[in-house]
Amino acid sequence: MVSDVATGRTGTPRPRSYAEAGVDVAAGEAAVERLAPLARATAGPGVVSGVGGFAGVFAPDAAGAAGELLVASTDGVGTKAEVAAALGRYDTIGLDLVAMCVDDVVCTGARPLFLLDYLVVGRLDPALVEAVVGGVAAGCRQVGAALLGGETAEHPGAFAPGHFDLAGFVVGSVDRRALRGAALVRAGDRLLGLVSPGVRSNGYSLARAVLGDDPTALAGPAWPGAGATLGEELLRPSVLYAPAILAALADARAGAGLHALAHVTGGGLAANLTRALPGDCDARVTLGSWPIPQIFGEIRAAGGVEDDEMARTFNCGLGMVAVVAPDVASQVASILAGEGIGVHDVGEVVPGAGTVRLEGAWNWPEAVRAGRAGSDGGDGAEGARADRQSGRGAPPS
Repeated sequence: MVSDVATGRTGTPRPRSYAEAGVDVAAGEAAVERLAPLARATAGPGVVSGVGGFAGVFAPDAAGAAGELLVASTDGVGTKAEVAAALGRYDTIGLDLVAMCVDDVVCTGARPLFLLDYLVVGRLDPALVEAVVGGVAAGCRQVGAALLGGETAEHPGAFAPGHFDLAGFVVGSVDRRALRGAALVRAGDRLLGLVSPGVRSNGYSLARAVLGDDPTALAGPAWPGAGATLGEELLRPSVLYAPAILAALADARAGAGLHALAHVTGGGLAANLTRALPGDCDARVTLGSWPIPQIFGEIRAAGGVEDDEMARTFNCGLGMVAVVAPDVASQVASILAGEGIGVHDVGEVVPGAGTVRLEGAWNWPEAVRAGRAGSDGGDGAEGARADRQSGRGAPPS
């Protein structure tokens, strides 16, 4: 349990859930249920997998048992864009876009080939556009993908000056024989959690609502003694896991034992790890087996957010989970660590029914902020947009 109902400076109750912050996850899931049959009705013989996974998989040669498969996904940055706009800093949000897109396709074992971006503004500011797309290009260089093109749209009156929305579309490829996913997972596999030091790009409507997103709040320390302002902490770029994952897959022994991957985004750890499980296995995750970054303790305390809601909304310190054979777990962890990714053994796969069991107690860091300095809530501007292409029912931040 957490504290009594928190209130802002005016006495208005602060949101204690994603829904109260304006994001209706249930509506997003319902929308996906309606849209999935529309997508399936278009599927031809080349569709290997569509709605439901982290990315769609397509075989250009539909009759071939081997050969290259195309893998595609699309995503956005949610209301993290509002933090960038409030700070007037636009050079890193493109990195978040690349991470959200590319780390979905790498869950299949695919190497990203190219990315397209879509940037929409109310009034075209060439310097803003250059900064945003420059971040996208920097992310593409990190993952070895081409920024093949994009679209910049000007919608007068739709966005205030300096505000924008950003989405991207990525295509990768993987040999059919190297495809990774739930079909390879077996009881006894280990769960390796890949560290996320920050919020990445999900949950921002709730984070902004409880911590504040006005200039005063963003200019203050993230918490007493923090080495960054709240704005800098919230704008911290998302970790790009794809290069490290591809390095592990390139090793013959480690790659063969890396069975599946779960990108922890909207919906949190349990909802995303479920998609990396076969129907006859469960994942047992040991809570407390990895450190939770301080920012999540601050969000939890400032909003009086319940543990289950935190777990459904935020990554809580793990941005990806690798499901690996036990005999190569230490080798995979070593390769990932060598690529600069923190890794923790967070559980195991056991016989079951395709569910995720969160066992033990959360080890939330003790909050040190006295309370939110600034506004009394965010606007939940991203609504309940769902990622149909990757099957993600939960909305972005």
